[in-house]
Amino acid sequence: MTTTPRPTGPGVLAVVESQLSNFGLTPLRAAHELGFHTLLLSNDPDRYRTVSLAEEVFARHIDEIVRTDTNSVDAVVAALEPCRSAGRLSGVLTVTDYNIPIVAEAASRLGLPGLSPQAARVCRDKLLMRQACAAAGVAVPGFCQATSEQAALAAADRFGYPCVVKPMTESASIGVSLCRTPDEVLDAYRAISSRPTDFRGQPRRPGALVEEYLLGYEVSVESVLSAGERTVLGVTDKALGPHPHFVEMGDTFPSMLSAPVREECTELALRALQAVGHDFGAAHVEVKMTEKGPFVVEVNGRMAGAEISMLIREATGIHLQREVVRLHTGQPAELTATRSRAAASRYLAARAAGVLTAVEGTELARRVPGVVEVDLEAHPGDAVRPPESNLDLLGCVVASGDTTGDAVRRAEAALGQLTPVIDTRGATPGGRR
Repeated sequence: MTTTPRPTGPGVLAVVESQLSNFGLTPLRAAHELGFHTLLLSNDPDRYRTVSLAEEVFARHIDEIVRTDTNSVDAVVAALEPCRSAGRLSGVLTVTDYNIPIVAEAASRLGLPGLSPQAARVCRDKLLMRQACAAAGVAVPGFCQATSEQAALAAADRFGYPCVVKPMTESASIGVSLCRTPDEVLDAYRAISSRPTDFRGQPRRPGALVEEYLLGYEVSVESVLSAGERTVLGVTDKALGPHPHFVEMGDTFPSMLSAPVREECTELALRALQAVGHDFGAAHVEVKMTEKGPFVVEVNGRMAGAEISMLIREATGIHLQREVVRLHTGQPAELTATRSRAAASRYLAARAAGVLTAVEGTELARRVPGVVEVDLEAHPGDAVRPPESNLDLLGCVVASGDTTGDAVRRAEAALGQLTPVIDTRGATPGGRR
């Protein structure tokens, strides 16, 4: 059953679903602090109560919860119509890839600021994004949508081993794997193609994406388009876990790479944004630097997830969540840095499958100089496993410093204090979900 908000009071900012993390709830807090009446639209709002900020945000920063079918544009528009009719609806946004096209279309129908629906669709779908970039001459890995086992093997043979097999409309590295043999390609293809819906219950594009493997290191380029002008906030260094998975184990902002490398990655990211038609708000473009130069890995029509917005704020003073809310409510964004520092995040992972009984060393981690956050998202009693996607991570630490080196060493020192205690008796393959 769909409930509708009451059309009275201050301007309304609606958040349609979010990421399952503290970051996912911060736009609601930022909007509330700006004076907006905040709505969370969700088909399952209780899913967010597991994150560590949930108690505070649900109690203090969410004014109303609207339970509706957030996989339907019609349902989202209908749920917000009373506020629009009353002249109260100021904006609608999301920070999860799964709902970006839905929110873009809803904003367009409601006459609100937002990313164009076409750009949102291209950013959301890895196949469409690859095609748009390739057509514009933007470097991307070789790719093929395989809709049969034979096509997957043929694509792997064409690109060479190892290759990458991934779903086209997932997020958080779900289902992405490095395949070194034909049998691994078949296993990955079958796992992906056998699931008709994604993590949020939306239809998947048939088959799987088979790609050339890019050997190199990964960065992301953070930018915001406001009033027709794109501001590059900086480049983030990204640390990935071991193959065959591509789990993000930490970020550092700003990048410690040389200026020429940062400039090369930034130039490619900006060309990619132009290729996909990105025309509003924040963007997060992932780039792989190889011996042949940079290649685009992902183009996301939203601000960066995980802890990157916190790193940006610690390093520059720019409150990205707040400025994104302002953009989506028709206000100009303030993107001028007020300080020049650095910050880094590092993520805690299980080394074995089992049941988490405790995480030791949290107080020691908080005592490391420069640490600004120690956040545990896994709790005693949770089933855990070595991470296969970002959803399997147990928590993180964030530290700041005068330089990237200071921030990295502090974050790594804090992470080193944390020890997950895991009961491996009767362990099952499943992890946190």
